[in-house]
Amino acid sequence: MIFKSTRTITAFTAPDHTILKEVLHPDNDGVDLPYSLASAKLLVGTASLPHRLKSKELYYFLAGEGVIYVDGIAQAVQTGDVVLVPGNAEQYVENKGKVDLAFLCIVSPKWQAEEDTSA
Repeated sequence: MIFKSTRTITAFTAPDHTILKEVLHPDNDGVDLPYSLASAKLLVGTASLPHRLKSKELYYFLAGEGVIYVDGIAQAVQTGDVVLVPGNAEQYVENKGKVDLAFLCIVSPKWQAEEDTSA
Protein backbone atom coordinates (compact mmCIF):
# COMPACT_ATOMS: atom_id res chain seq x y z
CA MET A 1 0.00 0.00 0.00
CA ILE A 2 1.07 3.55 -0.70
CA PHE A 3 -0.51 6.33 1.35
CA LYS A 4 -0.10 10.03 0.71
CA SER A 5 -1.89 13.12 1.93
CA THR A 6 -2.15 16.20 -0.26
CA ARG A 7 -2.00 18.19 3.00
CA THR A 8 1.69 17.30 3.30
CA ILE A 9 2.80 17.37 -0.35
CA THR A 10 4.71 20.51 -1.27
CA ALA A 11 3.06 22.62 -3.97
CA PHE A 12 4.99 24.26 -6.80
CA THR A 13 4.10 26.51 -9.70
CA ALA A 14 4.23 24.56 -12.95
CA PRO A 15 5.52 26.09 -16.20
CA ASP A 16 1.88 26.63 -17.27
CA HIS A 17 1.28 28.71 -14.06
CA THR A 18 -0.91 26.09 -12.38
CA ILE A 19 -0.20 25.44 -8.70
CA LEU A 20 0.51 21.70 -8.58
CA LYS A 21 1.12 18.92 -6.12
CA GLU A 22 2.56 15.76 -7.68
CA VAL A 23 0.44 13.14 -5.90
CA LEU A 24 1.50 9.92 -7.58
CA HIS A 25 4.00 9.36 -10.37
CA PRO A 26 5.41 5.96 -11.41
CA ASP A 27 8.95 7.33 -11.71
CA ASN A 28 8.93 8.95 -8.26
CA ASP A 29 6.87 6.47 -6.27
CA GLY A 30 8.13 3.11 -7.51
CA VAL A 31 4.74 1.92 -8.74
CA ASP A 32 3.84 0.28 -12.03
CA LEU A 33 1.00 2.49 -13.27
CA PRO A 34 0.15 3.69 -16.78
CA TYR A 35 -0.68 7.21 -15.51
CA SER A 36 0.36 9.97 -13.14
CA LEU A 37 -1.83 11.97 -10.77
CA ALA A 38 -1.49 15.61 -9.74
CA SER A 39 -3.63 17.93 -7.65
CA ALA A 40 -3.96 21.36 -9.24
CA LYS A 41 -5.23 24.79 -8.26
CA LEU A 42 -5.79 28.10 -10.01
CA LEU A 43 -6.31 31.15 -7.83
CA VAL A 44 -9.29 33.44 -8.40
CA GLY A 45 -8.86 35.44 -11.60
CA THR A 46 -5.95 33.40 -12.96
CA ALA A 47 -5.49 31.01 -15.88
CA SER A 48 -2.96 28.41 -16.91
CA LEU A 49 -0.91 29.07 -20.02
CA PRO A 50 -1.83 27.31 -23.26
CA HIS A 51 0.19 24.12 -23.68
CA ARG A 52 0.13 20.67 -25.26
CA LEU A 53 0.82 17.23 -23.85
CA LYS A 54 1.53 14.22 -26.02
CA SER A 55 -0.42 12.21 -23.42
CA LYS A 56 -4.16 12.28 -22.77
CA GLU A 57 -5.19 14.27 -19.70
CA LEU A 58 -8.30 13.79 -17.60
CA TYR A 59 -9.41 16.73 -15.45
CA TYR A 60 -11.74 16.12 -12.51
CA PHE A 61 -12.94 19.40 -11.01
CA LEU A 62 -13.19 19.39 -7.21
CA ALA A 63 -14.12 23.00 -6.38
CA GLY A 64 -14.89 26.29 -8.08
CA GLU A 65 -16.01 27.38 -11.53
CA GLY A 66 -14.09 28.03 -14.68
CA VAL A 67 -13.61 27.41 -18.35
CA ILE A 68 -11.39 24.84 -20.02
CA TYR A 69 -10.23 25.53 -23.56
CA VAL A 70 -9.31 22.59 -25.78
CA ASP A 71 -8.20 23.30 -29.35
CA GLY A 72 -10.08 26.60 -29.25
CA ILE A 73 -13.33 25.15 -27.90
CA ALA A 74 -14.48 26.62 -24.56
CA GLN A 75 -16.29 24.44 -22.03
CA ALA A 76 -17.63 25.82 -18.75
CA VAL A 77 -16.71 23.61 -15.77
CA GLN A 78 -17.65 23.41 -12.11
CA THR A 79 -17.41 21.07 -9.16
CA GLY A 80 -18.03 17.47 -10.22
CA ASP A 81 -17.29 17.93 -13.92
CA VAL A 82 -14.85 15.73 -15.85
CA VAL A 83 -13.07 16.64 -19.09
CA LEU A 84 -10.87 14.35 -21.18
CA VAL A 85 -8.30 16.24 -23.25
CA PRO A 86 -6.89 14.25 -26.20
CA GLY A 87 -3.16 13.99 -26.68
CA ASN A 88 -1.51 16.86 -28.59
CA ALA A 89 -4.50 19.17 -28.06
CA GLU A 90 -3.85 22.80 -27.10
CA GLN A 91 -5.33 23.30 -23.65
CA TYR A 92 -5.62 25.72 -20.78
CA VAL A 93 -7.93 26.38 -17.85
CA GLU A 94 -9.26 29.69 -16.54
CA ASN A 95 -10.73 30.32 -13.08
CA LYS A 96 -13.93 32.35 -13.55
CA GLY A 97 -15.32 31.85 -10.05
CA LYS A 98 -15.10 33.48 -6.64
CA VAL A 99 -13.03 30.70 -5.04
CA ASP A 100 -9.90 28.82 -6.06
CA LEU A 101 -10.50 26.34 -8.87
CA ALA A 102 -9.27 22.93 -7.69
CA PHE A 103 -8.95 19.86 -9.88
CA LEU A 104 -7.16 16.56 -10.32
CA CYS A 105 -5.04 15.88 -13.40
CA ILE A 106 -4.68 12.27 -14.49
CA VAL A 107 -2.17 11.96 -17.33
CA SER A 108 -1.90 8.77 -19.40
CA PRO A 109 0.70 7.71 -20.21
CA LYS A 110 2.47 9.31 -17.25
CA TRP A 111 3.39 12.99 -17.39
CA GLN A 112 6.90 13.71 -18.64
CA ALA A 113 8.41 17.20 -18.62
CA GLU A 114 9.98 16.84 -22.05
CA GLU A 115 6.56 16.13 -23.61
CA ASP A 116 4.84 19.19 -22.08
CA THR A 117 5.21 21.99 -24.60
CA SER A 118 3.91 25.52 -24.86
CA ALA A 119 1.30 25.83 -27.57
